[in-house]
Amino acid sequence: MEHFINPKVKQIEISGIRRFFNMVSHYDDVISLTIGQPDFPTPPQVKEAGIQAIRDNQTNYTHNAGMLPLRKAIQQHVKNAYGLDYEAEEEIIVTIGASQALDITLRTIIQPGDEVLLPGPVYPGYEPLIRLAGGTPVFIDTSQHEFKLTGEMIKQKISPNTKAVILPYPSNPTGVSMREEELRGIADVIKEHQLFLLADEIYSELVYDRPHVSIASFTDVRDQVIVINGVSKSHSMTGWRIGYLLAPSWLSRHLLKVHQYNVSCATSISQHAALEALTNGKQEAEAMRDAYQERRAFVVKRLKEMDIPFAEPEGAFYIFINFPLNGKTTFDRAVQLVEEAGVALVPGDAFSEYGKGYMRLSYAYSEDTLEKGLQRLQDFISKEV
Repeated sequence: MEHFINPKVKQIEISGIRRFFNMVSHYDDVISLTIGQPDFPTPPQVKEAGIQAIRDNQTNYTHNAGMLPLRKAIQQHVKNAYGLDYEAEEEIIVTIGASQALDITLRTIIQPGDEVLLPGPVYPGYEPLIRLAGGTPVFIDTSQHEFKLTGEMIKQKISPNTKAVILPYPSNPTGVSMREEELRGIADVIKEHQLFLLADEIYSELVYDRPHVSIASFTDVRDQVIVINGVSKSHSMTGWRIGYLLAPSWLSRHLLKVHQYNVSCATSISQHAALEALTNGKQEAEAMRDAYQERRAFVVKRLKEMDIPFAEPEGAFYIFINFPLNGKTTFDRAVQLVEEAGVALVPGDAFSEYGKGYMRLSYAYSEDTLEKGLQRLQDFISKEV
């Protein structure tokens, strides 16, 4: 019966990150620095809000777009944090994580034959969603440009079939982010060519050296921009599965139709927890961000001591290190690290072919775990010199 399966589904693969994580989990005594999972618990008052919602029997469907108090909290949060103006009633949709927001956005705007431009290397979750929507992903090699897209790079890849650009900054896997002037160059191209732009800003709360700037703050392209965000990374709420998208009202009403028939609404209990996170959880989120910043400094220092080159991380909790392949594939080199050094990093080609020769190290782990993993890495490198 397998020949009846949708060919688009048969052609996509499980994420290379997960495949590698699952593979190394069978090894003993391996320090894994692979998964972008915050190692902090969800803040106590946020958990209590979820528990109280159960006690209060808040277990029914909510509005398809999400509880209005939560949408108003999101409205206020993005206004305060990024200077964005979105109406809670008509321009904000609460989703089941940022992943579902991406899915419904692509299924709303993409038709068969449309092309979607995205940077490479990049989080591997975009390409399958583009293909399932009937589109074609077109990667732009950013490896020679500090892993950043530019307006000129986008312009060179635009064809008559180009429908949208994905702009995921701060970046997974590199940790790099975008400055206001860099975003301005991209906005000018988007405006000129009348393209949609999906700004995946799930790591926007984890920017360390300067405030995050959203491309949606440029009013001249607001009508073309869809912002995707959530509380998973900022408040350590990955399992609660609450994301949200921001889009102009003319587009949101179409996005909401796809969302409604997909899931009806996000989980009511999780929405109550997210409401608490966005209204009273700022201090806890900032404390986690400060801890990540300290870990970043620690990892950067150790990598420099080992003389390992890497992309300078400005946000998220990843460092993309340039790792000598010694004649091996990136995947085989990562396996060698596991087998001989007892440390697991994600092979860079899990993030497209443009990640070849790199490894992603996640510092969403305790400093003790990071120290042990980096010491094993250093010992491995020392043996090869």
